[in-house]
Amino acid sequence: MSDTRDEPVDASDLTNAGAPTSVVASPKRLISAAAAGDAPRKVLHINGSFSEKEPPTSSHISQSDDHPPFNPPMPWFGIDVGGTLVKLVYFEPQEVLPEDAAEEVEQTKVILKYLTSNKTYGDTGIRDVHLEMKGVPIDHHTGTLHFIRFPSSAMEKFIHLAKAKGLSSLNTTVCATGGGAFAYEKYIRQEMKLELNKFDELESLISGIHYIEQHHPEESYYFENPLNDETCRKVPHSIRDLYPYLVVNIGSGVSVMLVESRTKFRRVWGTSIGGGTFLGLCCLLTGCETFEEGIALAAKGDHRNVDKLVRDIYGGDYSRFDLPGDTVASSFGQMLDPERRKNAKPEDLARAVLVTVTNNIGSLAMMCAMNAKVDKVVFLGNFLRVNSVSMKQLSYAMDFWSKGKCKALFMEHEGYFGAVGCLLEYMNLGRQNAHHGGSSDK
Repeated sequence: MSDTRDEPVDASDLTNAGAPTSVVASPKRLISAAAAGDAPRKVLHINGSFSEKEPPTSSHISQSDDHPPFNPPMPWFGIDVGGTLVKLVYFEPQEVLPEDAAEEVEQTKVILKYLTSNKTYGDTGIRDVHLEMKGVPIDHHTGTLHFIRFPSSAMEKFIHLAKAKGLSSLNTTVCATGGGAFAYEKYIRQEMKLELNKFDELESLISGIHYIEQHHPEESYYFENPLNDETCRKVPHSIRDLYPYLVVNIGSGVSVMLVESRTKFRRVWGTSIGGGTFLGLCCLLTGCETFEEGIALAAKGDHRNVDKLVRDIYGGDYSRFDLPGDTVASSFGQMLDPERRKNAKPEDLARAVLVTVTNNIGSLAMMCAMNAKVDKVVFLGNFLRVNSVSMKQLSYAMDFWSKGKCKALFMEHEGYFGAVGCLLEYMNLGRQNAHHGGSSDK
């Protein structure tokens, strides 16, 4: 992937793309709220200028409005370290308080410039500029959320980069969730002298969903006429407070959660056949090396040259059970024929793998929805990034098999919710430690 950046970046910076877990920076020192009462206070902007500012109103509050502003040491970021992909969410506040600025603003400006003046980092680290959210509130601060991803295989390079850019000089603790928090804990401690605070992966995910849905009105949507290229369109459909619903998180594997309120949810099922399965089989069968390559191949392929359909067995529809003739009866069933196997094209194999994995996920989601008696299923995760084929297939399948009663919904920020949730946890952790006068280390 070619670089599209404004200044030179070390080649050893961030690298590829992949799936989920989460990490966040935690304060080296704790700062009590700077202003009390209703008096305005001086605020230092990132560019170094001061201005008078009234106390924050409820419009600045992201989660609760019954506490004063809190300003932990910067930078404010969260990382979701998955089995395939790492996602980083960085919050760029419009201003910081003077007591923070005196000690940290210069280093923060260096980090800010590096993260926001580039769209790519090294060979494969990417900032998803189209997902950027401006003017959003977090704990009485207003700013911009930036979304960055790179492959989990580049995690060690990221740690070295973070060390080189001075992140460990501002913090002593990292807040993490998911498998990567355990896999890299020892390495982070050795290389950056940082300790980990681990947070629950699913709690971070659901917290992130609620936050983004609240502050991005057109976050969730469904497809109308998903299989018709001419008339297919995305239709906004908010899930805010529309409980209950299912969340199907598709990363390397798949987890299914029943969400009954902002605080009540549980994991109800899962499967090992997910995004990692698709990429692994594509690498094995086609020689591709990245998720993007696999999806690009699949988009050009025809799975009917690989799969055995109902019409291949019955000569048409199986009307007794309302099975259309183009329904897959046996995934890769045509590969039993030596001649077909010899002539199989890489793009057809990739498409068949994609259809197989997507059908499995759709069937699982449909059964879970029926069992939980819900009519809304939210599909998210990095498996769906640049993967409109699977989203449209899931949309059609959920509508067809439920006879129009169950709707498949999707979200614009796909796999970043765990990282957002961990960012929120960082803010809460800092406030709790400030309140108790203790260290953030555990």
